[in-house]
Amino acid sequence: MPMQDRKGLLLLLFVLLMSQSAVVAEDSLVVVMGSDSDVERLTREQVVHIFLGRFRRLPNGLTATPIDRPQDQSLMTDFYQLLVGKSPAEIRSYWSRLIFSGKTAPPRQAGSGQEVVRWLAETPGAIAYMRPDECPPQLRVVLRLGP
Repeated sequence: MPMQDRKGLLLLLFVLLMSQSAVVAEDSLVVVMGSDSDVERLTREQVVHIFLGRFRRLPNGLTATPIDRPQDQSLMTDFYQLLVGKSPAEIRSYWSRLIFSGKTAPPRQAGSGQEVVRWLAETPGAIAYMRPDECPPQLRVVLRLGP
């Protein structure tokens, strides 16, 4: 392959990678809990620990019940990319190792945004993520991710 073609190919690859990073960076997400939760705010580090199963207690002492949205692949991809810089495949691999070792259980899986809202309302300590425009007023935003 001539040098000129290689340079063009590398430039194209660089532009594609940068545009992909910009798309993720432009998307903001919110981490939410039910409005009856007395947790006002969580740090990014606390949310990382909750969604990666490192600890299961919220600051108020309740058991945290994280909720994932595997049916909405782009949302799940954006969330884990913004939170820990990992893809859903890397997260699944991480959880496979933890489940096999018997250390902890993965986040509960919801099929839709409506299901998430219902679980957040019914389950003390439930915590989930969504796009800001999906967030109904009955939920409490405890962390914003992204710009």
